[in-house]
Amino acid sequence: MMLRVENIFAAYGRVEALHGISFHVNEGEIVTLIGANGAGKSTLLKSIMRLSPPEAPVLTKGNIFFENQSLLAVEPHDVVARLHIALVPEGRHIFGNLSVMDNLILPTWTRKDDLAVSRDMERIFELFPRLAERRNQRSDTLSGGEQQMLAVGRALMTRCRLLLLDEPSTGLAPLLMYELFRTLQSLNQEGLTIVVVEQNARLALQVASRGYVLDTGEIVAEGPSAVLLDDPEMKKAYLGG
Repeated sequence: MMLRVENIFAAYGRVEALHGISFHVNEGEIVTLIGANGAGKSTLLKSIMRLSPPEAPVLTKGNIFFENQSLLAVEPHDVVARLHIALVPEGRHIFGNLSVMDNLILPTWTRKDDLAVSRDMERIFELFPRLAERRNQRSDTLSGGEQQMLAVGRALMTRCRLLLLDEPSTGLAPLLMYELFRTLQSLNQEGLTIVVVEQNARLALQVASRGYVLDTGEIVAEGPSAVLLDDPEMKKAYLGG
């Protein structure tokens, strides 16, 4: 088991956002977290990354383990640099005043393997040819889809073993959305473990092996994706009938 979240409670000030969340991710899986806005999905990812307030909540109870090591004692930078967990945040948060290349180079500042960095860069350009075409272009001039590709590429440049994505399809045209998820499937087939928070529940469940449904800070359903896709209550509440 790669990631294990055990009965965590988390709060922003006096407002409790997560109420006893437990879930797990096996190595080599794609797992999706779905639910309405405000369900606690983004809060959960920020908690895993150990981000500090006010960007993230304070964990008041429970524990989070990555390969049996508690993340509660790990500094946020070590979550990325040492444990190789990376987050693609909602809204992308790329550095718009920097070029595509500079955005991709930034996550490698702790790495000493220049040749491997160059190879990883070329791998990103293979995955996302549009970024190769725009490698010297300012990032704030990219389209929304290209910016999302860049955000994913930036995370991959950390050589992450666990990739967390927060609403990756937001604002994307359908063609780019499906292209992005096909790329995620390809990365998973190469061995990358992925957790996807996604409002497009049907698409997320089609690519994930398992899913968890969050509602107001609690997990209210879970199971294999095929079972959730076929569940009448799921169809009514999250899948559009």
